[in-house]
Amino acid sequence: MINELGISRLGVIEEATVELDPGLTVLTGETGAGKTMIMSSISLLLGQRVDASVVRVGAEHARVEGRIRPSARQAALAAETPAELEDEELLVARQVSAKGRSRTWLGGAQVPATTCTEVMEAGVTICGQSEQVRLTGADRQRRMLDRAAGDKVAKPLSSYVEKYATRRRLDAELTELLTAEQVRAREIDMITFGLGEIEKVAPEPGEDDALATEATRLQDTDDLRADAQQAIGALAGDDDDPTSGALASLAVARRALAGLDARDDSAAPLVADADQAAILLADLAAEVSGYLDRLEADPARLERIAARRSALAGLTRKYGRTVDEVIEWSRQAALRLGVLEGSDERIGELRAELAALDEELLRLAATIGKARRRAAATFAKAVTGELAALAMPRASLAFDITELDALGPYGADRVELLFTANPGSAPRPIGKVASGGELSRVRLALEVVLAAGRADVTYVFDEVDAGVGGAVGVEIGRRLKQLARTSQVVVVTHLAQVAAFADRHLVVEKSDDGQITTSDVREVTGAGRAEELARMMAGIETTDNALAHARELLAEAG
Repeated sequence: MINELGISRLGVIEEATVELDPGLTVLTGETGAGKTMIMSSISLLLGQRVDASVVRVGAEHARVEGRIRPSARQAALAAETPAELEDEELLVARQVSAKGRSRTWLGGAQVPATTCTEVMEAGVTICGQSEQVRLTGADRQRRMLDRAAGDKVAKPLSSYVEKYATRRRLDAELTELLTAEQVRAREIDMITFGLGEIEKVAPEPGEDDALATEATRLQDTDDLRADAQQAIGALAGDDDDPTSGALASLAVARRALAGLDARDDSAAPLVADADQAAILLADLAAEVSGYLDRLEADPARLERIAARRSALAGLTRKYGRTVDEVIEWSRQAALRLGVLEGSDERIGELRAELAALDEELLRLAATIGKARRRAAATFAKAVTGELAALAMPRASLAFDITELDALGPYGADRVELLFTANPGSAPRPIGKVASGGELSRVRLALEVVLAAGRADVTYVFDEVDAGVGGAVGVEIGRRLKQLARTSQVVVVTHLAQVAAFADRHLVVEKSDDGQITTSDVREVTGAGRAEELARMMAGIETTDNALAHARELLAEAG
């Protein structure tokens, strides 16, 4: 229930506070006084789209605040957001800048407008002229019938909607796999061929670098032998002059040092160093000689290396710059091949899942359709009875439910609301035969029936009395009063016959200082209320007859 509205700089309203009570509250006022802004403020709190035109001229932004006593459903939804309740009330605010940007707060926390919409629509229903137009749409008619059917439709429909969404997702996946089947087949062939090439060559990690080093060594054998022989000659001398090597020179030096040691004990370390140097030189000469022995020309091995390097080069041209990159490509390709080959298996799985879903959806659709047909007759009969009370005693309402060619998002039924104002006329789609006034009364009758047993909803009616007057207006007032026994009802009306039934009567008044037009909201009671009803009936000037009629209306409504 909406306890209070705070409106700032919205259209012609500079500042206004509107307190709303349980029961029936009516808003009246002259044309252009700003009643529409009251409706706009509630629409803002419901998160509906707005533009900068709602901001008062000269203001930076417009703001609407609401104090809401949440229904159980609203409280549950709010608990899923950062919102907090204050004194068991939910504070809702919406601000729109002159540049068109808007911000929304719920329970002190800034939230997306869609979040506010979800919470607020769980407890507030706006029934404006645009809603009457939407009433002619098949989807809106189906939803109203589903509301009337209650859990008998709601429970299987909830399961149906979930499974239908799953089916659409799986069907999209299957379509994508089937569409890409040729592309996938070509990719499988390419990867299989590449893996076969690599498997045939069987490269080893780092093999290309190792072979390049070995090939270089084999190609430079002659130069390596010459260098090794020169090193041996320098160390051990050559065959023509064995005394020319370093070992022979070191032997001469050792003999000289031994003579020093014989005459001077301090020369002993020098002799030891010379002995150590002789050992090291001898070892080095032996190692170089062994290296030289191993340096043999091997043309066959060099040819085999060339062939192997050529095979590896064939791989590195296609699959990587090095053998290591080729090996990594083959690893990744094998993983990708597994995914691609698994797609065929996934296609089979998807087809099986879709078949099972279709079977379950058909079962649920049949259950939903049966419940809709049962509810349709009861609902239509109840609404027809309400229309009789709204001065349409000959009107008739019925639901035409036909089976769709294929399953839809809400079952397999097409729901159409049929209407006739006279028994001699065949029922036809309501959008084609109902006048504006008739649509208003049908909408009210539907809401009155649907509201039975629901005490936690606020109904906001914008000119539900459009196109009617006189006795019909009185009956509309009675029905709104009846609806207000269990729900909070807020009505914007031009009819005194409707306003007379209000529990609380608010008047929107405008004032003009010659430069700026401003509107305010005030409550009228007693004589002031009779005067407002008289104004609504007689126009700007209130006559004695109009006042007398207004008092009669109030007495009848009371």
